Amino acid sequence: MKIGIGYDVHQLVPNRKFIIGGIEIEYEKGILGHSDGDVLTHAIINALLGAMGLGDIGQYFPSSDIHYHNILSTNLLKEIKALLDQNQYQIVNIDTIIICQNPKLSPYYQSIKHNLAQVLNMPIADINIKSTTTDNLGVIGQGLGIAAQAITLLAKTI
Repeated sequence: MKIGIGYDVHQLVPNRKFIIGGIEIEYEKGILGHSDGDVLTHAIINALLGAMGLGDIGQYFPSSDIHYHNILSTNLLKEIKALLDQNQYQIVNIDTIIICQNPKLSPYYQSIKHNLAQVLNMPIADINIKSTTTDNLGVIGQGLGIAAQAITLLAKTI
């Protein structure tokens, strides 16, 4: 068994899409990033890579590489799923938390879980999505940013 933890944070800005777990949410601001800025998917990628002992998201998908500009982060997650399979790991579970003041994300939990479960070819029941605010404190509380954390448990399949 292997445990991994991941974290990501991005700025919220006008004129960008707000994508979380591969789901586009209608909101006045979007997530700034070299890719689509999907902090949740990035945190999950970092957790999975960490559990396998294979570094971090920047080593595989550097922001200096134009190929990844505006790419859907769920496409990157598919590549990490291939690494899991290649290294003979199965995801036991993923637990996440998204930290943002707005928008309220609870209405989207099921859609996010369903999308991530499809990408990772795993049971939806083994993915947990939560969110919290910072009670208006700091840059996240002021609506200037968004962050996510993820933790995962992997098991060797051999």
